[in-house]
Amino acid sequence: MRTRLLLASGSETRQALLRNAGVAFEVAKPRVDEDLLKTSLIAEQTSPRDIADALAEMKAARVADKHPGHLVIGGDQTLEFKGDLLSKPESPDEAIEQVKRMAGQRHVLWSAAVIFDDGKPVWRHVGQVRMQMRLLSDSYINAYVMRNWDSIRHSVGGYKLEEEGVRLFSRIDGSTFDVLGFPLLEVLSYLALRGEIET
Repeated sequence: MRTRLLLASGSETRQALLRNAGVAFEVAKPRVDEDLLKTSLIAEQTSPRDIADALAEMKAARVADKHPGHLVIGGDQTLEFKGDLLSKPESPDEAIEQVKRMAGQRHVLWSAAVIFDDGKPVWRHVGQVRMQMRLLSDSYINAYVMRNWDSIRHSVGGYKLEEEGVRLFSRIDGSTFDVLGFPLLEVLSYLALRGEIET
């Protein structure tokens, strides 16, 4: 029997989180130009929080249009530092620069999820995590990025909390799932409320 639940994301992390929670779903990768939408939203002075929400909605909407009758989850995450939106580093040098800029300071992660039912948005949530980075030496930052580049190259901010990146931080206020880019507890609560998953 085919599941009614679709995850509109190519993120292996989001897929693993849902799968590990015992949720039956299928993946439908949305074909969207995230960079174009992000650039447009930044030009309109949209907040990093609302950009995460808009990107999650765009992914869910694109998949929902092609899969009527399904429940579709879209997700996205943004990093806000001093009011600016940081993007994924394109090179080790850029990752080093990002970590050096944030060292000793606080930044915010916004983790959004939007759910469409039969082509219409029915639920949304944006989680917030405040991340306090340690004071770090240049030598450690350089070595850290070079050791971990293959893993962190697709991670905004140049870190993965579930790996050595956890050493960069002295305090984290918020859900670990939001750090990973998916407000899992809130999504599960909504699915349970609707009777889509058993509790």
